[in-house]
Amino acid sequence: MHAYGKDGHSHHGGHSSMSGKMFQSVDHKKAMILQKGEDAKSCSVCGMKLPMFYKTNHAAKDSKGETKQYCSIHCLVDHKHSEKTTDEGVVAVDTLKFIDAKKAFYVIASKKKGTMSKVSKYAFSTKEKAQEFVKNNGGKMASYEQAVVEAKKDF
Repeated sequence: MHAYGKDGHSHHGGHSSMSGKMFQSVDHKKAMILQKGEDAKSCSVCGMKLPMFYKTNHAAKDSKGETKQYCSIHCLVDHKHSEKTTDEGVVAVDTLKFIDAKKAFYVIASKKKGTMSKVSKYAFSTKEKAQEFVKNNGGKMASYEQAVVEAKKDF
């Protein structure tokens, strides 16, 4: 996605019994941090550590044109309540890279835990990868717009 360059709440969950690590987490070296500043590795709304919830990370430009990064679509929607955002992006679980959220294939309500919500919302770069995830983890396919509607139910 050209705008992104080349390349508290109680429902954080997502622990894997095999590794002890949450499904949402990646090693901090693999996390693409798009925002700048002292707290760049923290969600710009709730302050949670972005690498810990990387597979649900979203990003957007604020009204000043600055890129903000969020731990989840929940925090993006929370920010959208108070400020207009543009150029929304999301981490694709299958590639661990940011893609245009409007072109992503979301899976809602899989058995994988959500971030900041009881209802999980994960994005994928292709329909096939999203369908494979549904086959293995349940849930339903959705668009970005449908995922935003689902996220608004948290408020």
